[in-house]
Amino acid sequence: MRRVPLVAGSRVVLAPVGDDDVVIRPPPPPEHVVDVAGAVRDALRFPLSGPPLAELAPRGGRATIVVEPASLPVPGGPHDARQTSIAIAIEELERCGIPDERQTILVAGGLGRRFGQHDLERLLSPPRARAFHGRVVVHDAEASDLVELVDDVRVSLELVETDVVLTVTAAESVLHGGPAAFLAAADAATARRAAGAPSLLEAPGSPTWELALRVETALAERVGVAGVSLALDLPRLVGRYAGFPSSDAAVERVAGSPLRRLVSLLPDGVRRELLAGQSRRLAALAAFAGLPSAAHAEALLRGVARRGARLDEPVDTLVVGIPWSGPHVPREAVNPVTAAAVALGLVLRLRRGAFPIREGGTLIVAHPLTRAFEAGTQAPYAAMFNALGATDTPDELAVVERVTARDERALDEYRAGRTCHPLLPYADWAGCGPALTRVGRVVVAGCRDASAARTLGFVPSHGIGSALEMAHGVAGGRARVGVLLAPPYPPLLVD
Repeated sequence: MRRVPLVAGSRVVLAPVGDDDVVIRPPPPPEHVVDVAGAVRDALRFPLSGPPLAELAPRGGRATIVVEPASLPVPGGPHDARQTSIAIAIEELERCGIPDERQTILVAGGLGRRFGQHDLERLLSPPRARAFHGRVVVHDAEASDLVELVDDVRVSLELVETDVVLTVTAAESVLHGGPAAFLAAADAATARRAAGAPSLLEAPGSPTWELALRVETALAERVGVAGVSLALDLPRLVGRYAGFPSSDAAVERVAGSPLRRLVSLLPDGVRRELLAGQSRRLAALAAFAGLPSAAHAEALLRGVARRGARLDEPVDTLVVGIPWSGPHVPREAVNPVTAAAVALGLVLRLRRGAFPIREGGTLIVAHPLTRAFEAGTQAPYAAMFNALGATDTPDELAVVERVTARDERALDEYRAGRTCHPLLPYADWAGCGPALTRVGRVVVAGCRDASAARTLGFVPSHGIGSALEMAHGVAGGRARVGVLLAPPYPPLLVD
């Protein structure tokens, strides 16, 4: 029996893998990546659908460029192709006769913490940011001047008081990028109801995707609408551990590294800084333009095909490591709710085909799951976690959510950019719902806070070994185990 390394919070632990078990890993990096600037420029001039940007953008008019925080992939990379794409979009609009002083960059952050000045400076490279003379607006999901568009959806004023809207996003899921950016630039209730898609990669039949399409259509009846969608590769480590986790040799280097044991002795904050400081490359595979929905669908298909990990059939037990960094931007340390959101709301929904765990099977989450919430910025998560412990049924939790949505003090903190919207923790928990209805139990391996695990309805366990013993017992013998070597988390293509 060999052991493979898993990221568990800020530690790297070893998981035992038997001969009949399955190690699921991302594919190796593709040989072909694109020149982002040239690809975006060509895509806007030769779109998949609809007229080119030059026909949509009136000379001397106004333009709104819609961008999203780069929350996916997790943990991301320091240099992102989305920066270059935004810069090229500005240049192309200028070429069409809309100078940058008549352009507005709208940061559609949904329910996430509103960007501050430091975060805004990262949207573009420093030279391009200094040269931009237009407006940068951070969307406020509670703004009083939101405009009703369709199906009770109220959107940012910047989307309708303009001549052309151009989305510049990456095709990470049906909830991230493309027409979903319009939902992230809508009212809080709309952003909240968009959270529960059963799969993040399957648009047909998704209520969220259908709602996004209706919003896109209604917006296109008012203004010109176009979009650029990037298909991104997974973040790839460079340097000493380049190739992890897709390469066997790199996996062996990490598993046998003496640094792994030394790092485990350091304080948690130092370990997180070391892991976050690892150099990563995040390349682009392709760029498409056209209607945001058309460009996004094509980029999503291309990205899933190039970076997906195949699983020939569902496993009885899946082992997943949860990283040190949360699923939202600005990045923060993982708390119990965001740990669940990564494991159940991201990993198990980032799939095509069958659900990766057999009905009633076991999910093993490698993470300490301590009851720690960053002071101030994660106050809504602490409040929601306490509500989970104080309620017994989903209906009772829904009542608390409705009260929380009207908490003026919490909303003021959100508007000031000090915390996320008070509904974001509930949206994260709702994203866990589709997976929770399929798995029999969630076991937290290496749990340091048994009470926190039980509050979420999970089973605490001392380590991966004891968690696997539980899973084998539930299976009535030896369970077929899948170990996901991640992050980064590849799309799971399950036959």
